[in-house]
Amino acid sequence: MSLYKNQSLKIYNSLSGEKELFTPIHDGTIGMYVCGPTVYSNVHLGNVRTFMSFDVIYRYLLHLDYKVRYVRNITDAGHLTDDGNVENDRFVKQSRLEKLEPMEIVQKYSVDFRKVLDRFNFLPPTIEPTATGHIIEQIELTEKLINLGFAYESSGSVYFDVAAYNAKGLNYGELSNRNIEDLVSNTRDLDGQSEKRNPQDFALWKNASPAHIMRWNSPWGEGFPGWHLECTAMSTKYLGEHFDIHGGGMDLKFPHHECEIAQGKACNGVTPVNYWMHTNMLTMNGLRMSKSTGNYILPMELVSGENDFFEKSFNPNIVRFCFLQAHYRSVLDISNDAMMASEKGYNRLMEAVANLKEITTQSQSSLDIAKWKTACYDAMNDDFNSPILIANLFEGVRYINILKEGTAKLTSADLADFKTTFETFIFDVLGLQNAKDTAENTDKVEGLVNMLIEMRKVARANKDFAMSDLIRDQLIELGIQLKDGKDGTTFSV
Repeated sequence: MSLYKNQSLKIYNSLSGEKELFTPIHDGTIGMYVCGPTVYSNVHLGNVRTFMSFDVIYRYLLHLDYKVRYVRNITDAGHLTDDGNVENDRFVKQSRLEKLEPMEIVQKYSVDFRKVLDRFNFLPPTIEPTATGHIIEQIELTEKLINLGFAYESSGSVYFDVAAYNAKGLNYGELSNRNIEDLVSNTRDLDGQSEKRNPQDFALWKNASPAHIMRWNSPWGEGFPGWHLECTAMSTKYLGEHFDIHGGGMDLKFPHHECEIAQGKACNGVTPVNYWMHTNMLTMNGLRMSKSTGNYILPMELVSGENDFFEKSFNPNIVRFCFLQAHYRSVLDISNDAMMASEKGYNRLMEAVANLKEITTQSQSSLDIAKWKTACYDAMNDDFNSPILIANLFEGVRYINILKEGTAKLTSADLADFKTTFETFIFDVLGLQNAKDTAENTDKVEGLVNMLIEMRKVARANKDFAMSDLIRDQLIELGIQLKDGKDGTTFSV
């Protein structure tokens, strides 16, 4: 029997503002969409926190034996956070800054994004679509919204008509609990407002100026898609018009997710998502992270130690452990003290895993493993409460210590159940790795590559260039790049 049939999972739904019993649309199958990165710069630590939260959610759903289609997009086309000056497009600005083509920017930071998430042991999504790969779908959606009376063309751009949407009994603002009057009064004076019928209308398609590099042909002229439209097109294509879970950072609730709901309801006549999930923000030393204030650090700067905020480098597993000690809906503050404490806690967990191997079984059990196991599941079933789960895991650490001391005992069946549960939640659900094992594997890989570099050196000395090239090419296929310099050959992964 699938594990989910015996578990009652509750999820906090941002739409209702309450924890709700999770019931998938299709028994045993889940469709989940998470708004991915906009790849115009290095992925920041707040992004890592959001994606890590959904990585754990994904892991737990898989653990419960659900079949999950997890879609996380890549925004690699025009990204306007408002409908103002198209020259504020993030890709355009970064292309000019780095003197690169926009798609060079996309490739550079897409690679960085995946490398960073891999270092933190993220499971890859089932599907990772790009906005530029779905221009046709976005144009088709826009045409449909125009034909249904929910959108209009203006000066080569197309806007969603919020007033027309509300006039049909729908409610723009239902996710963020805003009303039209507030939206109108809070609308900023932006370029492009003159094209709109109403200030709160948002862009589905934007007309590209002559200087705008990323542009595609459309029925309304050359332009690029609106940010909100991209996610609706990709989520519905791969998950259908109505799916289970949509997630992202709290900063996306309005306007991005609000616009997605409106687009989905207007286009398809159904509520697009049953459960909306939002992660809270990440702060550092009690302050919001910001490049402008200097209170800012990249994920790999935290791992490498090359920063002015932390006294040492921290293994990615320690960073992951630190992040998961806060609930995904709570503000998480990182500091040097918090990271040092997380390192101690993580090491205690790994030490306990090692000590499990030394436990001997007895004819009777003095510990209630079933009760402890239930508490672990109850924590995750309560809106994926990782801090409570971790507290229960440290209760498991206490069990291991007293079992090792001989002041408690377990039968072979209870020990097997305890070991499986303890390790499953640490490694499979929380996604932690044993840093010692990882380091040992890294050392082995480094040793093997250095041996191949020496073999290649000998081959070149013997003018066996075919063998030299073969070694180099096969290492490239494995993702290992050799670099020949005046001081010898080095490699990068």
